[in-house]
This record gives sequence, C-alpha cells and structure tokens, in this order.
Amino acid sequence: MDIMKTWLYTLVSVFLVSLISLVGIVTLAMDENRLKRALLFLVSFAVGGLFGDVFIHILPEAFEKAASPLRVSFGVMAGILVFFILEKFIYWRHCHSGICDMHSKPVVWLNLIGDGFHNFIDGIIIGASYSVSFPIGLTTTLAVILHEIPQEIGDYGILVNGGLGRFRALFMNFLCALVAVIGSVTALLVGPHIKDFADYALPLTAGGFIYLAGSDLIPELHREVRFSRSVFQLLSIILGVAVMALLLLVG
Repeated sequence: MDIMKTWLYTLVSVFLVSLISLVGIVTLAMDENRLKRALLFLVSFAVGGLFGDVFIHILPEAFEKAASPLRVSFGVMAGILVFFILEKFIYWRHCHSGICDMHSKPVVWLNLIGDGFHNFIDGIIIGASYSVSFPIGLTTTLAVILHEIPQEIGDYGILVNGGLGRFRALFMNFLCALVAVIGSVTALLVGPHIKDFADYALPLTAGGFIYLAGSDLIPELHREVRFSRSVFQLLSIILGVAVMALLLLVG
C-alpha cells in the first residue's frame, strides 16, 4: 500500500473512532435497564473482537514478519507491561457500566487527561497497523471501535456525573477523542524512520489488546452472575471472534 493511501485510511479511521465519543447521546433516550443490557452485549462483543484481532490477524502477521519468534513473544509481554504501567501509574479511568459514581470536577478533568492519553495510544496503534497493511489496519480499527463504544459511554457518564452539562460533556469528550489523530500522525511520521517498525509495533499492539480485554473488560463481565446472561456473554464473545475471522476475507 502506497504512502498516500496509508495516510488516507489512517486519518479516516481515527476520525471515525473519534466520532464514537458522541455515542453518549444515545443514552439520553435509554433507561438504566436498557443501557445495562446493551452494554452487556457491547463489552462481551468487544472482548471477542480484541482477542480475535490479536490471535487471528495481528500475531500471525507479526510472526510472519519477525526475524525471530522470540522477539514477538517479548514484544507481546512488553505491550502488556506498557498498558499495565499506563493504567497503574497514569490516571486512566475506565468505566463500562454507563453509570459511574464519580462526582467531582477534579475527577472530570483527570478523566479527560487520562482518556486523552489513551486516545493518543489508540491513534498510534491504528497508524502503525495501517503501516503494515490495509487488512491489519482495518481489523485493528474495528477492534479499537468495539472497545471504545462501551468505554465512551462510561466516560460520558463520568463527565455528566462530575457536573458538566450533557452537551458540554459530549463536546469535551469529542475533543478528547480527537487526540487519536495526533497519535496516528505521530506513528506515520516516526515509523518510516525506525528500522523494523512493524516488527515492534505489532507485538506491542497485541499485548495491549490482550491486556485491555483480559484486565479491563473481562472483570466487568464477571460482575454478572446470572446463568442466562453469562451464556449470552459467552455467545457475544464468540460472535466478536467470528466477525474478526470473517474479516480474513478482506484484502
């Protein structure tokens, strides 16, 4: 894929991801029970999408390109550790319930800062993925979108509960989401000047997605203990994996 197409696909993708920040507006017409049911599916589907992208698309591509399989393994572990550090030592509040009991303005601004950094990382991941190939960029973008939908609903809830008006919360969340554009441009500008950029970027992305799905999303699912809904979670995860498998037909 030539450079112009890489830039075009990347920028269009990160802009679409940024638009996800406006998803909070749909919650205005939803009662609490309907919202929780929707999020039960979205979070489960996102788990399947993230794992599916890692094990069906990213890791096979990484092992094919890598000079050493061991480098890929260390890269994945590094990605997990990097995302652990981001979440542990940089304020990065994730909330996927849609109803988050955080009510202070300092928390609101900390959430915007942390989420902005998170969006910057998302942009880097998308830019790096399109630098490898269109199919990898497309599936990675979809995986990011699947994770962003429930998260952005949660972020919107934090901003409103923290004292912002509904429309100001949407606007601030959207501005924060646009930081992903900066991340993607950074990846596209820096990547060509780093030898074996894809060899490092793909395993790190895989490790990050494994961490997000395993540490961030799955614990949310364990809060639901009813058998019927647990089965629904499992089927939704499988559906997410299946969608990623179908995307093997792309490209």
